[in-house]
Amino acid sequence: TLTRRSRGFRLTPSTLSQNSHTSCTMSTIGRGKGVVILSTSAAKLGEHDTGVWLEEVATPYYLFKDAGLKVTLASIAGGEPPVDKGSKSGGFYTADCKKFDGDEEAQKLFKDTVKLETLSSTITDYDALYLAGGHGTCTDFVDNKVLDKAISDAYASGKTVVAADCHGPVGICGAVKANGEPLVKGLEVSGFTDSEEKAVKLEKLVPFMLETKLKDLGGKFKGVADWQVCVSCDTSGDGVLVTGQNPGSSLACAQKVLEQIKAVSK
Repeated sequence: TLTRRSRGFRLTPSTLSQNSHTSCTMSTIGRGKGVVILSTSAAKLGEHDTGVWLEEVATPYYLFKDAGLKVTLASIAGGEPPVDKGSKSGGFYTADCKKFDGDEEAQKLFKDTVKLETLSSTITDYDALYLAGGHGTCTDFVDNKVLDKAISDAYASGKTVVAADCHGPVGICGAVKANGEPLVKGLEVSGFTDSEEKAVKLEKLVPFMLETKLKDLGGKFKGVADWQVCVSCDTSGDGVLVTGQNPGSSLACAQKVLEQIKAVSK
């Protein structure tokens, strides 16, 4: 059984403030069509019920929307993504999650997400491609040629920020640079750590341990103690890669993406 602590959060005032933000009106930013937040369409990892981790959609959704960016909700198969029930229980069900579930506009978008394949050819028209996590990604983000190409194209463009949080970086493992090397090779990258995977007791079900995989691909893995906030941002290559370690990193990850969208747009 997951607890708020075991999944990445400690219910302290500083943690709660870190995972909340107020709505504000800002001028439209970015040079493109806004941000695509991509969710898994997989409800199962083997026999384990899963889906997208709701906070990893809701938190970036409001951060980007409040900043004046258009947000497109997408998924691998289109339609309504499955939501991991664990992300709607107890302390995991954050203020942003509750707001998202009660938001008519957000729910209309979430229940009819755009199929990735329909926008992948124009992905470089967007300011960012943001991969939400949840263990469902371990099913349909893996060996996904459409996703691999979309991420590779976005990164190579140098103008579409590639971002992923928690298990979202599963999706970047198949992406490549223009020279054919793994996209993460030589880049600083974060993601759900091997220690965290063992803590949630799913290490025998995942297709690979994400931390180990990213290292094997040549990534300069950056991680911190289990369940603490950690975000990497690498701008040393042709593009921009922003990654977060766990659900608790969702706000910091989205904030870094926003920062990079502003930088690219200058």
